[in-house]
Amino acid sequence: MKIFVYSYREFDEAEFFQKFSKEYGVELGICKDAPTLENAHLAEGYEYLSIITTKIDAQLVERFHEVGVKMISTRTIGFDHIDLQAAKKFGMSVSNVSYSPECVADYTLMLMLMAIRKMKRIMQRAEINDFSLPGIQGGELHNFTVGVLGTGRIGRAVIRDLSGFGCRIYAYDAYENEEVKKYAQYADLDTIYKECDLLTLHMPLEAENAHLLDAAAFAKMKDGVVIINTARGGLIDTKALINALENEKVGAVGLDVIEDEFGMYYYDRKSDILSKKDLYILRGFPNVIVTPHMAFYTDQAVSDMVKNSLLSCILHSEGKEDPWKVF
Repeated sequence: MKIFVYSYREFDEAEFFQKFSKEYGVELGICKDAPTLENAHLAEGYEYLSIITTKIDAQLVERFHEVGVKMISTRTIGFDHIDLQAAKKFGMSVSNVSYSPECVADYTLMLMLMAIRKMKRIMQRAEINDFSLPGIQGGELHNFTVGVLGTGRIGRAVIRDLSGFGCRIYAYDAYENEEVKKYAQYADLDTIYKECDLLTLHMPLEAENAHLLDAAAFAKMKDGVVIINTARGGLIDTKALINALENEKVGAVGLDVIEDEFGMYYYDRKSDILSKKDLYILRGFPNVIVTPHMAFYTDQAVSDMVKNSLLSCILHSEGKEDPWKVF
């Protein structure tokens, strides 16, 4: 079969695409650029696409439909960058991938520890030989009550890891998991907001939970609460977060994702003027750590992303059960 790959990266994905395409007998078409209306014609003759986190709007979906594409597989867990309504309208299937949850779980714990130990301030001071102590006293994780919002594979891995630190753990999810109950207590959001010293987000972004953490939610939380987000930026109302930081309702933040990051992350933009005022404001706080959507980025995860994107396309073409099928 034939699969066309957009945003093909030589420096990390190439070895895995070559390995798995050979193993599964797949003919690859390759474009190093993100898909656009201008390069959509390259996919003509290919019924299957593999993409990453680039915006696929209704117009682009229609263009791919015109050149004969039947399915879009995104090499990511999230799929909110694809216009799903347009895909349904044109009868195109969409799938995502799964990868080792340990990469994001590890990164989440790192951000938690960096936030509660005030590591940003410590590192900034050390760079200018300021070795003073006032203002950098941290906390210990075992003294925290932690709320984990979302108990899918990543959320469960985070809960498992947190259990080793001895902290009290609450969990929230529409679907409760029996394994989670060994380590955490399920509760409603209001209870979690009231009881928890730290909240960490592990949900897909959907219309129903966009801006889950908004001004009203922050008002229900403890003063000085710590917020960690390695899921999707749109889960947090950024302006409400900034206000909560300014009035010290939120005591520390670790963000690997922000709202409207398309076209920015994974590109060299150091010489560009970015129209991202909220990002500049967030980075200016001494108690906010912002990283560029890197939590997933390990050798194991990249291998899994490539392999499972190809497998999803193959399973669809053979009419077999596809565990990554969105619809």
